[in-house]
Amino acid sequence: MTDAIEKLRKRLLYLASYRGFKEADLLIGGFAKAHLPEMSENELAEFETLLQINDRELYAYATGNVLVPAEIDGVVMTKLKAFKLAAV
Repeated sequence: MTDAIEKLRKRLLYLASYRGFKEADLLIGGFAKAHLPEMSENELAEFETLLQINDRELYAYATGNVLVPAEIDGVVMTKLKAFKLAAV
C-alpha cells in the first residue's frame, strides 16, 4: 500500500464523516470506516466521486428514498445501499 493511497483513504474518511447533518455523518462515515480499508483504487475513485454529491442527495440515494442516477450507480453505491440496509 502506498503512502498516497493511505492519505487518500484518510481524506475520504474525513470527508465521509463530516457531511453536514448527523444522519449522513453516521451512515456515510460508518460505511467509510467499515469499507475504506478494503477498497481498490477504482473503488476509492468511485467513492471520491460520490462524496462530491450534495450530502442530502447522497443520503437520499443511499437510503433508497430517491432512485440513483445510472452514472453513479456502481459497485460502491451498491455497497453503500447494502450497508444502510444492514445497519437498520
